[in-house]
Formats: sequence, structure tokens, C-alpha cells
Amino acid sequence: MSRKNLNGVHIPHRKNTAGMQAIKMPPPATVTIPMSMHIGKPANCIVAVGDHVNVGQMIGEPGGFVSSPVFASVSGTVKKIVPMLQFMGATCQAVVIESDGQMTVADTVKAPEITDYASFINAVRDSGVVGLGGATFPTAVKLDVKDTSRIQEIIINGAECEGYITSDHRTMLDRTDEVVEGCRLLEKWLDVKKIIIAIEDNKPRCIQLYRKLTKDEDGMEVCALKSLYPQGGEKVLIYNTIGQIVPEGKLPLDVGAIVLNCTTLANIARYCNTGMPLVEKCITVDGSAVAKPKNVIVPIGMKLADVFEQSGGFCQEPKKVLYGGPMMGIAQHTLDAATIKGNNALTCFAASERRRRAAAHCIRCGKCIDVCPMHLTPVFLFRAQQRGSIEALERGNVLDCIECGSCAYICPAGLELVQSFRTAKKIIRDAQRREAEK
Repeated sequence: MSRKNLNGVHIPHRKNTAGMQAIKMPPPATVTIPMSMHIGKPANCIVAVGDHVNVGQMIGEPGGFVSSPVFASVSGTVKKIVPMLQFMGATCQAVVIESDGQMTVADTVKAPEITDYASFINAVRDSGVVGLGGATFPTAVKLDVKDTSRIQEIIINGAECEGYITSDHRTMLDRTDEVVEGCRLLEKWLDVKKIIIAIEDNKPRCIQLYRKLTKDEDGMEVCALKSLYPQGGEKVLIYNTIGQIVPEGKLPLDVGAIVLNCTTLANIARYCNTGMPLVEKCITVDGSAVAKPKNVIVPIGMKLADVFEQSGGFCQEPKKVLYGGPMMGIAQHTLDAATIKGNNALTCFAASERRRRAAAHCIRCGKCIDVCPMHLTPVFLFRAQQRGSIEALERGNVLDCIECGSCAYICPAGLELVQSFRTAKKIIRDAQRREAEK
């Protein structure tokens, strides 16, 4: 990524729900909780049909080092354990719980005893918290650094650059105590000297609030960022806050940085103070087909149909429903899909929102190159993927693509660039795995 230019696109903000405090939804009749809601190995189911479970009770234990526990989000009875088709085509086990409506908290929900760095990391692991901005990488793994002196800065991602979505913004405004307490926990147990709270400048109230909250906090500062998508991308955020370029194939820690989503941080603080693991999620419900856009707090595993119904339903026939926003969101094939840990929004659009383009071939305008935040050449990567040329894809650094969708957004031909790059990454990783197994 060159330091000469800041690439990206100016998208409509459409933060319609920014001023709406999140409303807690009543428990639905059932929840369907998948064992895989994070990068890494799925959790192993530890309950059986007929078991009674309470809120915060572990129902899936980590399946490995890069894994995360899963907890019951309602109290009730385990009715089924079924295979669940996920949005990327894989399947995993899912636990269907019939709610008793009581939301009884499990006896195991107790604040952890934290005395040192190791016990803090264990607490983060036991909380079930993963990257809640959408990446879903287990947070305990990210923070488990053998030499903490390598950490120069921790960047709290409050940018929320995607259109429509305001759930992180509401976390920053409604859970300020937990966000600041989370920063203090990081300072104490990771011995980090500098914490940067990064917020896009289209959220002036939030910037003003956190400057006031942190003015007497040593080592904490607020960085107001230009409103340019994808400002919240990890590598983009690192460059625009501390001026460091994460080299190809390297991690943020290699330049002394760790990036944590603000809602991730708030949930770490909540678990450390109360022992309540990650069982619910603040979600923005918006889009042209949504009758009453709002922010809602729902139990993890709540069906999309139930979320929309309790949020006021549809004003037009829904044609596309996305986990997330219009830039990086993943289209769902059914409203029976469940809300998951990394789900920060449900955006639903009517047929009138569809972008129709006549062309279906690259016209070589170069616009995709101009806007790519990673300074890749999407047009050449697209052609390489169509040819199936692994060598050309590797030479073009397709694995550095952050799948932000800026190239597809600006493309006048309407090429499915992001889908192409996802396929290309899978081809390369499959080839690398086969080579490693020889």
C-alpha cells in the first residue's frame, strides 16, 4: 500500500438509525445457534437433545486453539441438533433451543478472577468474544502475544464506514463505560502505552464524547478519520492512524499494532465485570424494504424472520437480504438463517434498489485500480482468475485483497469482482494446502 494516496470510494452514508438507541428484543420462540461463528475450527457441541440450558451456559467448547466457545442465548430446552448450511456454502452443527421465555441466567455466570496477563487472556477466551466488526477472528488468539513489548499501539476501531450500519456507533454512545473500561483493561494487562480510538468524522458527537472521556486518561487518544470507505479496514486503519504499512503476508503486530472493534472491546469489559459471555448482539435493521429502521439487541441465533417481524416488518417485498451492509454484506437465501456473532446489521432491499448495467465485460477504464485501498490491480486479477492462472494471481497479490467491494462499486461494467477474488483466494489456499500435504 503506497503512502502517496489514500484510495477508497465515497459512498452514501445513509446512517438513518444513528440517533436511535438500541431496543432489546424479547426472546423468540426458538433460537438456532451454530457451532461455527468464527474463523478457525468450529466449537464442539456439548449438549444433547432434551437438555435444559440457561442464558450464558456453554453449549459448545472450543474445537482447537483458533476457536471460540458458544453459549446459550436463551433459557429453555434443546429441541434439535441439526446440520446448518452457512452463507459460504459450508455446513456445521447447530443447536436449536426452545425458549421458556424466562431468560434465566446460568449459575456459571460469574465474574472471572483476573490477576495477571495469562488470566486476562483466559478470561477473553472464556467470554466467547471474537472480532465483532465482521472478521470474527477469536480475540483471545489475537491478544495472546508472547512478547507484549512488541505491542506499540492498540487501535480501537469505531470507524464503521459501511453504509446504513450504526450498531457500533450505538455501542460507542450507549456503552461508553464499558468501552473505556475495556481500554483500561488493555493498558493494565497488556502493558500497552498507547490506545487510539479511531472514529470517522461523520460521527462528530461520538468524537466529542470520547475526547472528553479520555482527556484525563494517560495513553488514550481519539483520532478523527476522514469519511472514506473502507476506512475501517484493518490495514487501512493502521496506515491512517499510525502511518505504518503492514507488509504483504504479515500481521498488524509486525508493525507493532493490534486492532480491536469497539463492540468487541465493550463485550470483553462486560465479561470481566459480570461473567456474562457473548450471548446477544446489537444489530442495525435498515434498507428500502424495512418499514421501521432501527437498532435492536437480539439473542444470538434468532432467526432473521423473527428479527424483521419484531422490528416492524417490511414496507415492500424484500428482494435481497444481507448479513451486513451493501458493500461487504453477504446475501442470504432464506429468512430462516440465524443471527451470528459477527452479524452487525441486517439490510434488506426492494427490487427498485437493484443496480442494472448493460455491459458485462471489462472496458479497461482503470477505475478499479484508482480506488483499491490496497493498491492492487483488480482488472488484471479478474482476468487472471478467469484464466485460472494461480501464478498471475499470486504475482498480483490477490491474498492482500480485503474484499471491501470498492472496485465492484465503481465498476461501470458491473463485474462481479469481489466474488471473483474470493474464488481466487480459495484456489490459491487449496493449492497451498495440497503442496503442504505432499
